[in-house]
Amino acid sequence: MSGLRKRALGGGKTLSRKARSKPESGLSSLNHSPNGSPGNSRAGSRVNSVPGSRYASEDEHGSDFEDDIATLGTSSDYDGEEDAGGDSDNAWIERLHDRVVELQDRKRSSVQGREATLGAYNHLVKHHFAQRQLDASVAEITPVLLRAVKSGASHEERLRALKGFTLTVLTCPSDRVFDEALPVLKAACHDAEEADLKVEAIHALCIAVSYGGGSATAADDILTFFLDIVTSDGQSVGAADNAAVVTAALQSWAFVASHMDELTEQSDDAIEAFMDQLDSSDTDVQTAAGVNIALLFEAAREYERETGESSDMQYNQHRIVTRMGEIVRDSSKAVSKKGRRQRRSEFASIVTSLERGKGPGYSTAGRQGPNPHKGGAKAEEHGDGEFKEFGYREKIRVYNQFVLIDTWSLHARAEMLKILLGGGFGSHYVENPVVREILGGADVEYIVSQKSRR
Repeated sequence: MSGLRKRALGGGKTLSRKARSKPESGLSSLNHSPNGSPGNSRAGSRVNSVPGSRYASEDEHGSDFEDDIATLGTSSDYDGEEDAGGDSDNAWIERLHDRVVELQDRKRSSVQGREATLGAYNHLVKHHFAQRQLDASVAEITPVLLRAVKSGASHEERLRALKGFTLTVLTCPSDRVFDEALPVLKAACHDAEEADLKVEAIHALCIAVSYGGGSATAADDILTFFLDIVTSDGQSVGAADNAAVVTAALQSWAFVASHMDELTEQSDDAIEAFMDQLDSSDTDVQTAAGVNIALLFEAAREYERETGESSDMQYNQHRIVTRMGEIVRDSSKAVSKKGRRQRRSEFASIVTSLERGKGPGYSTAGRQGPNPHKGGAKAEEHGDGEFKEFGYREKIRVYNQFVLIDTWSLHARAEMLKILLGGGFGSHYVENPVVREILGGADVEYIVSQKSRR
């Protein structure tokens, strides 16, 4: 058994107060001065966002500006701060234009200046839908970002360039960028010494193949690449037993797989790899593996409905449910109480899904309907007296609407978008057609205010 499944991995440096300051401040002086303060460099995996700070550092992998996100039960809430930076007018457009010009002026910039420019660019593109502003220059921006990924002079420059590339493709999808990006992103996965660079490169690959012009064959190859990372516990990309890298590969596999028409060819190898990762002592790895298993069974059920052919995956279902039941009951002190609660909730949802053929967050709790023999017409109006389950309860609130996540495919896509967009999720969901397409199968419930009811 590998080290990843023997111990929980974590860590990462805490961030200074200065590093959490507004990412757009002092750009003009930093961009062309070698004496500007360097960006905060961090090796390792994710760290928590800073509660109460409106400007979490762009250094934080997977949690940039997540202090703008409130998680309420099974609902993630994106109901207000448009950009986490107070850009309520169009001033951000001028600032974005300036950052784009600075990105293309590498000769007259310092390392610290490029880091600052990339951080500000990422902040603006994350918290605003900027396709109209970027369309004219995106063909020049993406090569600049990829060059910075390949040969950036610092860890921070490469990290922010990776994030910038991913956000740019989500904002301005292309049918040509994948072929150019593939060797650069794969090299970053293999050659980067820091785990957070590998994680961002993995995320960038999954977005590039899906919305940067990757073919179905390319998507199959990327799925295999991610699965190799999972089965080797990160060793295939030089990150042996690194939980953050394995988790990123699991989540990215799910995102790409959710776009495939069917997964029968990938299911056999994948299910064994994910089952193996259920033995990990890292909660994030276990949960991501469990979600991927649920996604595969969901795909198998859909395949059976469409073709009438039975799936061999059903043979393994009892073994999988038994193993997940053991995880739910595990009270090991190696995992924190919060971690155990989160894991118990996630796996209870997955077990319910496998046993009942449901999606994520399905609640079997409910209430008894009225007795039809005692309520007359009123009872007939409300039901026949049978037990009514609450059903699907995983939702994302965006302003005045709830986005219902009732399939594992939608769950995988939503989780990746939350990782990449953080507090900018709401703005992109409302305005960005790519994000709306990614969550296109979701039902939406609109919130009726008390005033409108009157």
